[in-house]
Amino acid sequence: MSPNGKASPLIYKVNGTACHYHLEEHSIASNPYHNPKDVVEASVCHVKDLENGQMREVDLGCGKALLIKESGEFHAVGHKCPHYGAPLVKGVLSKGRVRCPWHGACFNIGTGDIEDFPGLDSLPRFQALQTQRRTKMMAKCISLSNYNLSSTNVLIIGAGAAGLVCAETLRQEGFSDRIVMCTMDRHLPYDRPKLSKSMDSHPEQIALRPKEFFCTYDIEVLTEMQVAAVDVKSKIAVFKDGFKMEYNKLLIAPGNTPKTLSCKGKEMENVFNIRTPEDANRVVKLATSKNVVIVGASFLGMEVAAYLAERAHSVSLVELEHVPFKRFFGERVGRAVMKMFENNRVKFYMQTEVSELREQEGKLKEVVLKSGKVLRADVCVVGVGAVPATGFLKQSGINIDSKGFIMVNKMMQTNIPGVFAAGDAVTFPLALRNNKKVNVPHWQMAHMHGRIAALNMLAHGTEISTVPYLWTAMFGKSIRYVGHGEGFDDVVIQGDLDELKFVAFYTKRVSRSWRVGTRMAFHAESWRSDEVVAVASMNYDPIVSKVAEVLAAGRTIRKRDVETGDMSWLTGKGT
Repeated sequence: MSPNGKASPLIYKVNGTACHYHLEEHSIASNPYHNPKDVVEASVCHVKDLENGQMREVDLGCGKALLIKESGEFHAVGHKCPHYGAPLVKGVLSKGRVRCPWHGACFNIGTGDIEDFPGLDSLPRFQALQTQRRTKMMAKCISLSNYNLSSTNVLIIGAGAAGLVCAETLRQEGFSDRIVMCTMDRHLPYDRPKLSKSMDSHPEQIALRPKEFFCTYDIEVLTEMQVAAVDVKSKIAVFKDGFKMEYNKLLIAPGNTPKTLSCKGKEMENVFNIRTPEDANRVVKLATSKNVVIVGASFLGMEVAAYLAERAHSVSLVELEHVPFKRFFGERVGRAVMKMFENNRVKFYMQTEVSELREQEGKLKEVVLKSGKVLRADVCVVGVGAVPATGFLKQSGINIDSKGFIMVNKMMQTNIPGVFAAGDAVTFPLALRNNKKVNVPHWQMAHMHGRIAALNMLAHGTEISTVPYLWTAMFGKSIRYVGHGEGFDDVVIQGDLDELKFVAFYTKRVSRSWRVGTRMAFHAESWRSDEVVAVASMNYDPIVSKVAEVLAAGRTIRKRDVETGDMSWLTGKGT
């Protein structure tokens, strides 16, 4: 299946005997809508080999599958997460779905459908049957519905994860009319997180879909096209070059724009904001065996520092805070990460800023800090945050908050009928935080935004309900994070920070209230409690994916539950 919770016509099947299960599988196609024909069969296990709640990888001869037993029934799906290939047998099984141990994508064990992101494709699905004798059965293709959007067009501004998932969801749901995506980029949609994690990747290596995919499914992509204004009354998008395009439904998913330095010398050729594959490739080329200064200990800055540490002669990192990631992971986790970087030859200059960039013969030579320190620099990478790329909407009538974020409701709708928004440039009601409007600039969240927007373009009335999940990778180690810990009050650590094997629980004092009495006479009562609002881990898999399932189920994790070290609450046995 493909991007968005709607099964595509991949056919898989399983036959069984009273003692063994057999899997019949059609050969996997090169794209998620292909209709394969070949069938293979394999005996994989005795029916009593698995207990309820267990998963096992099984070999089909031509490949592997994931066999699952839950509530007395067997299910079989693909064994690897289609996002980055994580082994799902190491994931978390809960209430009819399996969650990836690496990045939190969720898949329905009965259908293979993707139910939470990141990732574009669902799992190949098998049909598990137990019969008295061995038989063959043919699984039926699940056809696309014929829903039609009044024979009109959909315009998608932005070709990132949100835009692509929106387009694919529309096609999966049977929308057959024109879909146009436009992007300022010169490339088709690509895996943007890899720009800082795998900096020497070429565009075709990180493409989310091959060029042929867009031709096959009639999704038009206009590259190097910048929208200058949107006329919501006339339903027209005006491009920077004067080109105009009418639309019936509009998705605005422009992402963000990196902030730049404000000091002298910021316009030099070898000072970079990493926004494109060409930027990342150029930095790697110029930085090899040279002196690199990175401004900002953000996710991008830290990932770039980790990637260049073994390639550059020196890597220096300048940050206004006294530890990296302080606002996001807290001081103790930040210090542990900082120590890991220092052990890998990264030098930190904290609680200071850049005052000047100096050149010699037209090239960057030195970075001068406000502390007075002068750093040798052949390359400077700037990672000091970003702002939503929504300047073109200022006169549109679309509601934008004081920071430039587009405000949407639970269905990703703006205040203008037929206009939706998604991705890094929006604030939306997060169920996990009592529907407080938040901005969550995560790759996984952009996928979900795109799906919800597409479904509601088709009048499905679907509200967003997901748990934020992100990850970062540095020096071969990953920090996984679930929840929304903005403004946390305290951090409870289990494990060993020095050994980089830990789980951090971020807690916050939360107000709760309820009504007491009858419909005619009642009063409000309230109380405050310390609750876990986010969790981060390193070398503690799959704890974050387990917590994601707890939060997705709407269960509250109390601070006292995690302070004792008793993890029974993960299985619902705690408070």
